[in-house]
Amino acid sequence: MTNVPTIDGKRLLKILRKRGFEVIRIEGSHHFVRHADGRSTVIPIHSNESIGKGLFYKILKDCELTWSDIESDL
Repeated sequence: MTNVPTIDGKRLLKILRKRGFEVIRIEGSHHFVRHADGRSTVIPIHSNESIGKGLFYKILKDCELTWSDIESDL
């Protein structure tokens, strides 16, 4: 497993939107995103906080993506 840089929710949301995900609703600071093929996840967007490594990999798993899929977008 490679060393993953810290990433905040806004940046991750931007990357997922580039890959076809749309924000379907927002509840507080949690953005619910869905792809046209049915993949979905929740991204927390808290100011000045990065997403933890475990949550980051959970979001990627929910979206059926790998680190190498989005590495070039960082």
